Amino acid sequence: MTKTAFITIAGRTNAGKSSLLNAIVGEKIASVSNKPQTTRTRITGIRNIGETQLVFFDTPGLHKPVNKLSEHMLNTVKESVSDIDAVIFVMDCTKKINEQETELLKSLNADKMPVILVLNKIDLLKNKNDLMAIIAELTNQIEFRAVIPVSVTEDNGVDIVIEEIMKLSTESPFYFPEDMITDQPEKVIASEIIREKLLMLLNDEVPHGIAVGVETMTEREDKDILDISAVIYCERESHKGIVIGKKGAMLKKASTSARIELEDFFRIKVNLQCWVKVKEDWRNREGLIRNFGLSEK
Repeated sequence: MTKTAFITIAGRTNAGKSSLLNAIVGEKIASVSNKPQTTRTRITGIRNIGETQLVFFDTPGLHKPVNKLSEHMLNTVKESVSDIDAVIFVMDCTKKINEQETELLKSLNADKMPVILVLNKIDLLKNKNDLMAIIAELTNQIEFRAVIPVSVTEDNGVDIVIEEIMKLSTESPFYFPEDMITDQPEKVIASEIIREKLLMLLNDEVPHGIAVGVETMTEREDKDILDISAVIYCERESHKGIVIGKKGAMLKKASTSARIELEDFFRIKVNLQCWVKVKEDWRNREGLIRNFGLSEK
C-alpha cells in the first residue's frame, strides 16, 4: 500500500528553507542565494522513497511587507500552512526568534498542526553548548513534534528530517508520477535559475526589483540544443545599466553562469539569450505581478 505526506516548509528569510528542499529532493529546484526573499512563490518538491511519496511546499520567507509583491508573498505562506499534514519550520540557530516567527508558530499550535523544528546552520555556532539553551528556550514557548539540529550545507541531519517526515505519511495513492521531482513548469525553473545568478552578482539595491520572464523555450529538431530567450525586468533605468554592466560584462557573466546550470539541469546544450527591460515600480502593479506569475491567485 502506497503512502503520502504533504509538508510545508516555512520560516524566516535566509533560514535555509530552499536549501533544505533541494537537499531532500536531491535536485536543485528552488533558487538559493544569500539575499533575503529569494523565494517569491510556493514551490513544490517531490521525493519518492519506496512506497512513500513526500510532497513539500517551499514558501517565501517571513518578512514585513513593503509593497504589493511582499503582501502576495506573505499570503502564499498563510495559504500553504493549511490543509497539510505537517509544517517543517526552519530557523537560523544563530539568530533569535522574532515576532513573526513566534506568531506563526503559536497559530500552528492553536490549530493542532504538527510542527517539526529544524534548527539550521549549526556549523556556524561558535559555542555548541548554546544549542541546548536555544532548544530549551523554544520548547518552553512552543510545542514541537520534533526538534532537529542540522547543517544543510554540510548535509548533516537532513536524513533525520526525512525519517521524521516518513512517520507522518498515511495510506494514499501517489498524487504525482514517480519520476517527477517538481510541478514547476520548465520555463519557471529556467527563469528562477537566471534570477538566482543575478541575485548572487548584484549589489543590495537592485536584486529585489528584478523579475525574469522566459519568452520562448524550444529544442531544435536538427541538433540537441535548447534555445531559451529570456527578458530581465527591473524597476529603474539606472538599474538596467547595472544589470547590463560595463560593455555588457555583468549580463554576460550572469547569463554564462545561468547557462551552465541550465545545461546541467536539463541535460542538454543550451543557447541562452537575455535582454533587459524596465517596468517602473512593477512590485506595486497587480497586473505585472500576475503576469510574472508571482500572485497567489
